[in-house]
Amino acid sequence: MLRRLNREKVYEGSILEFYRDTVELPDGGTALWDEVHHKKGGGACAVPVLPDGRILVIRQMRPVVGRETLELPAGARDGGENTDQTAYRELLEETGWKAGKMEYLLSVDSAPAWCDEATDIWLADELEYTGKQSLDEEESISAEMRSLDELLQMIFDGTIRDAKTAAGILAYYARIR
Repeated sequence: MLRRLNREKVYEGSILEFYRDTVELPDGGTALWDEVHHKKGGGACAVPVLPDGRILVIRQMRPVVGRETLELPAGARDGGENTDQTAYRELLEETGWKAGKMEYLLSVDSAPAWCDEATDIWLADELEYTGKQSLDEEESISAEMRSLDELLQMIFDGTIRDAKTAAGILAYYARIR
């Protein structure tokens, strides 16, 4: 059994804290492990399904991976909001569409070996277009409408590599089958 013996904070950012843990190993030895703590408690993601069955996704540049990504609308929790509120807010801000109904699909741990971030994924239904995005200053996001079959193909051919997006689309597919 693994057991944390000591924890040292090595850096604190606006959303993330970085720790170095001393961990006791099953054989009695010790090891140093790095951990990232998400100070906002993680986030939420929406699977926004239009009345014609197409799904709204967003395209944005992600400098960390050095490429544009196609993702479901998502973001970190603000204050004490519930994750359905986060998913609703992020959908509206990033796409200009609001949901009339939100239904919980699943939760995913982003990278549980080294990060405690969790994302709740919600089905957003009964969509209505408001006509405008409300992006943060550093965001440059365009919304696209794609068929479920197209998105599934993009997951399996490696075009979509974002974990929450793949999990959300696959969960929605399993739900409607």
